[in-house]
Amino acid sequence: MDDDAELTRLVAEVGSAQLITVADDGYPAATLLPVVWDDPRLIFHMARANAHWKAIRPSSPALAVVTGPEAYISPAWYASKYEHGRVVPTWNYSAVHFTGRVTVHDDPDWLRSAVTRLTDLHEGRRAEAWAVTDAPDRYIDLQLRAIVGIEFSIERVEGKAKLSQNKDDADAAGVITGLRREGAGREHAVADAMAELRAADAQATAPSRPNS
Repeated sequence: MDDDAELTRLVAEVGSAQLITVADDGYPAATLLPVVWDDPRLIFHMARANAHWKAIRPSSPALAVVTGPEAYISPAWYASKYEHGRVVPTWNYSAVHFTGRVTVHDDPDWLRSAVTRLTDLHEGRRAEAWAVTDAPDRYIDLQLRAIVGIEFSIERVEGKAKLSQNKDDADAAGVITGLRREGAGREHAVADAMAELRAADAQATAPSRPNS
């Protein structure tokens, strides 16, 4: 997962990330939060009642993990099982890891902008989109008092994907078929991701045709 467009698409599709920081006492804390990737930063907001934000110092180092589709892979699905039997179970997944530094924001204007961007991102997919401005200003102001903003300055982005890249076409085809036959939502999503990856690799390695 080295393609920037692919990473951006996965983060947008998942829409959330585990924000992980370490407090002064050395203990880590993690909270699953909705996320907006506004390069070179991530924008989060967190409930004021959540003690996690109180342990965040300005520019504290942090990790944010966006987890994509994942699924158990049965060795029974490999074509090679019937050839030599040297197969074992594994786990396929996709993820994006962000490393950087976080700062807490309590300014009402910053918070309103953050939740407006998050709302517009998701409501923009709907035919009849709801907007923050549809609610009374006073009501929104009261809601904003119940949250704090988190700005994550990105220092490094790393895409991780284990989608049977080490298997030949026959084994990969068996896994895709098995996931679609025996699985449900997340298994089907992994099968789709595997099929897309195989198709992209095939296209990249296909010999180019000379211009006629």
